[in-house]
Amino acid sequence: MILHDYEFDSKYATRVAYFSMEFAIHQALKVYSGGLGFLSGSHMRSAYDLRQNVVGVGILWSFGYYDQSRHEDRSLETEFIRKHYYFLEDLGVRATVNIHSQDVHIKAFYLPPNVFSSAPIILLSTDIPENDFLARTITHKLYDANEETRISQEVVLGIGGIKVLEALKQTIDIFHMNEGHALPLVYELYAKYQNMDEVKKRVVFTTHTPEDAGNEQHNIYLLHKFGFFNGLTLETVRTIMKMEHEDNFNLTVGALRSSKITNAVSKMHGEVANRMWKDCEGSSEIIYITNAQNRRFWSDNGMLSALDEHEDYALIGRKKHLKRELFNVVADQTGKMFNPDILTVVWARRFAEYKRPGLLKHDFARFKKLLERTDKPIQVIWAGKPYPFDTNAVNAFNELIYISHGIKNMAVLVGYELELSRILKKGSDIWLNTPRVSREASGTSGMTASMNGSIHFSTEDGWHPEFAKHGINAFTIPPIDHSTPIEVQDSEDNKNMMDILENEIIPMYYDHPEQWTQIVKTAMSDVIPAFDSGRMVHEYYVQMYNH
Repeated sequence: MILHDYEFDSKYATRVAYFSMEFAIHQALKVYSGGLGFLSGSHMRSAYDLRQNVVGVGILWSFGYYDQSRHEDRSLETEFIRKHYYFLEDLGVRATVNIHSQDVHIKAFYLPPNVFSSAPIILLSTDIPENDFLARTITHKLYDANEETRISQEVVLGIGGIKVLEALKQTIDIFHMNEGHALPLVYELYAKYQNMDEVKKRVVFTTHTPEDAGNEQHNIYLLHKFGFFNGLTLETVRTIMKMEHEDNFNLTVGALRSSKITNAVSKMHGEVANRMWKDCEGSSEIIYITNAQNRRFWSDNGMLSALDEHEDYALIGRKKHLKRELFNVVADQTGKMFNPDILTVVWARRFAEYKRPGLLKHDFARFKKLLERTDKPIQVIWAGKPYPFDTNAVNAFNELIYISHGIKNMAVLVGYELELSRILKKGSDIWLNTPRVSREASGTSGMTASMNGSIHFSTEDGWHPEFAKHGINAFTIPPIDHSTPIEVQDSEDNKNMMDILENEIIPMYYDHPEQWTQIVKTAMSDVIPAFDSGRMVHEYYVQMYNH
C-alpha cells in the first residue's frame, strides 16, 4: 500500500519508520501528553515539509491522556472521555501479538498526510470486538498507571507496529525508537535476522530524559511473562542484551545496546547522557541532535510578516492583539480581566517536580508583593498537565489555583493541549522555564514561545544555553552550585530570578520599550533558523539514518 501522497526528495529516500508512544499533530487528535508528543508531532510536520520517506507508528489511545476540567471548588478534575476520530481511515489490516500467553488482535488506523500536512501516521488499537475486555483496555489510556498494562502497550507498539508494517508490505530501512517504549521491536527483528549486528544496522534510538520516570525499568521475569521479548528465552535475552545477572531490565539500556547510534536531544543533554551511561557495556555511540519545533505550525504569520518588513509598530500591535486573544481565555475560565498593556509572564508545561512550577512563589512574601505592585505591574498565568495519578503534582497545581483565588492578576488555566499552548505562547511576554539544571534534557516550549516574540527566561538547562544571549534575545537565571541541598538551590534560584525580573525585565518593558522590542525581534530572528524542526529532521537523516 502507498502511504505517502508526495514524491520523496532524493536526499531523504532512506525508508524510516518512526515509533513513538505519542504524537501531537493537531488539537483534534488527542494521542499525546506533553513534550515527547509535541516533538514527534513537529518531526512528522517537517518530514512532510521536506518530503522525507518517513512513516510514524503510534497508538490510538481511546481515552487520550486525560481531559482537564474543574471540580465545583475549581480544583483540577481529571476526566477520561472516549474519543472518536472520523478523519482516520481503517487500513483494513490486522496483526496479532502474544501478551501473557494470549493472542491480542491489533487494528491499524491511518492518518493520511493531507489531513494535517504531516508524514503519514499509523495508529494501532486493541480496543476492538475481537479482543476480550482486558485486551481492549491496553490502548485505552496513554501511560496507564498499571505496570502490566504499560508493558502490554509497549509490546503492541514495538512488535505490533512491525507486524502491521509487514502486513501493509512496507519495506523499512531504519526503525527509529523515539524513547525506549518501542524496544520490543528489536526482538521482533531479532526473530527475523537471528543476529544482533544485523538488527543494530536497522535501529536508531533517541533518549529524551535523565529522569528515572523516563528511563523505565521492570523486572525481567515480568517482561518475559508478558511477551516483551517476543518469545525469546531469558537465556537468549540475557546474552544478546549483555545482562547476565541483573533482574531489573532498563528499557533505555536495552535500547542503547540494540541501536547503531543514539542521540541525546541537546548539547548539554549529550554530555549528561554520556556521563549517565558511560559504564553501559555495549552501548551505541551517543551524539546529540538538539530538539526543534515546526515553524509552520507554531509561528504567528502576522508577527513573522511584521518582523520581515521591519515594521515595529505592526509587531507591537500584533502582539497586543495576541495578548487580547489569550486574555479572552483567561476571562472565560477565571472571570479575571487582564490588560494587554501589562507585562505578562507565563509558566506552562508538564507539571513535573523537577520543572519547579512553584519556584516563582518560593519566597511567598516577595511573590505577593510583586503581584500587588501598582507601579509597573505584572500578570502571571500558569497552565500544564500533571500526571493524573501523581498526587504531589496534582496538589501543586491545586495549590496554585487556591492562591489565585485571592489575586486578581494571577490565573491558572486548565485544558492545556496544543491549542491552548499556541495561544499562551503567542500571548505571553515572558516564557518562564525553571527546571533544576541538568534535569531538563531539552525542553522545547521556549522555542515556540520565542518564535512568537515571547522572551525565554530560563535556568541554564536543555536547549537554552545553545540559544540564549542574556539581555539580547533571552534572559538567563545565573548558574549556582548544584552540589548544595535542593532547598538551598531553590532559594538561590528564586532570589536570582526575582532580582532579574524586578531589576532588569520589568524596568526594560515599561521604561525602554524600544529595547524590549529589539529583544523580541532578535529572539524571533535567532530561534527560527536554529530551532525549526526542518533543521532537526535533516540532521536525523545525515547523522543517524544514512550514517
